Amino acid sequence: QAIAKYPSCMFFQYNTQLGPPYYILVDTNFINFSIKAKLDVVQSMMDCLYAKCVPCITDCVMAELEKLGMKFRVALRIAKDPRFDRLPCSHKGTYADDCLVQRVMQHKCYIVATVDRDLKRRIRKIPGVPIMYLSNHRYNIERMPDDYGAPRL
Repeated sequence: QAIAKYPSCMFFQYNTQLGPPYYILVDTNFINFSIKAKLDVVQSMMDCLYAKCVPCITDCVMAELEKLGMKFRVALRIAKDPRFDRLPCSHKGTYADDCLVQRVMQHKCYIVATVDRDLKRRIRKIPGVPIMYLSNHRYNIERMPDDYGAPRL
């Protein structure tokens, strides 16, 4: 079995490509949970990281939101916010998790924002990619080097 080679800069939790402004890949349910918790996505990200954050929405996450229909139209409206970066996808299908995993494996400059247990499990296997998640009505970050980002709670 081949083991993927990782650049040595990824060990010791030290990813030099990460730094403000943070680019944060948002997945579908993260937006939905943020609405439930009444959190403003961009503002809460900045509160969490104390830095400028650019939420990024891939085409397939957008497609997933569109497929969810009327019930999630608020989420869709948030995702269309001009402060969000749209990332075009080149793959077929709209399965967002695979797309997000591929993306962070290629470019280690993203933080992944998700509440999805399986996706978190997959991201944790990739060194140097922090995960943003929701816990008790605020965003938290896991696996972020201590020199940057919000204090540990």
